[in-house]
Amino acid sequence: MPALTLSVYIATSLDGFIARPNGAIDWLTDPAFTIPDEDFGYQSFIDSIDALVMGRGTYEKVATFPEWPYPKRVFVLSHTLTNVPDALVDKVELLSLSPRELVTYLAGRGYRHIYLDGGQTIQQFLREGLVDELTLTRVPVLLGEGIPLFGNTGPDIALQHLRTTTYPNGFVQSVYKRA
Repeated sequence: MPALTLSVYIATSLDGFIARPNGAIDWLTDPAFTIPDEDFGYQSFIDSIDALVMGRGTYEKVATFPEWPYPKRVFVLSHTLTNVPDALVDKVELLSLSPRELVTYLAGRGYRHIYLDGGQTIQQFLREGLVDELTLTRVPVLLGEGIPLFGNTGPDIALQHLRTTTYPNGFVQSVYKRA
């Protein structure tokens, strides 16, 4: 069975938050941060993945967007959600699995590169030592409070720095792999 790669691609405020306390991400779309024709490597990253994995909270936030933003299959980890709206049935699958069970499930179905999204999901997979690559874009804003990217991830997690790119709008994007 081919190896499964689990990657994170996420933006944080300088103080480490991925969203405001209410889940809002309006600070990410501030016009001051827009660079025409620049997507900060997002499309290339999306083209490289087979599917996405997110938790209930991230899914519920994304489900409020005017259009579903993901062209690939999305697996939502939840112990409470029981159904998916008709419009998303062909795009979203609900699963109640541990991180390790999910890796086995996805690898067994031929998936090779998975995008992990959402703070709690990323933290769970980091705690289990399952994150292979982390692309972290730091946005030059201090939120003061919000949903943190990193919480209790257990013992130290050694990472190897691969590259850092700076952008004229102040974004600093660093890519790391598991050491």
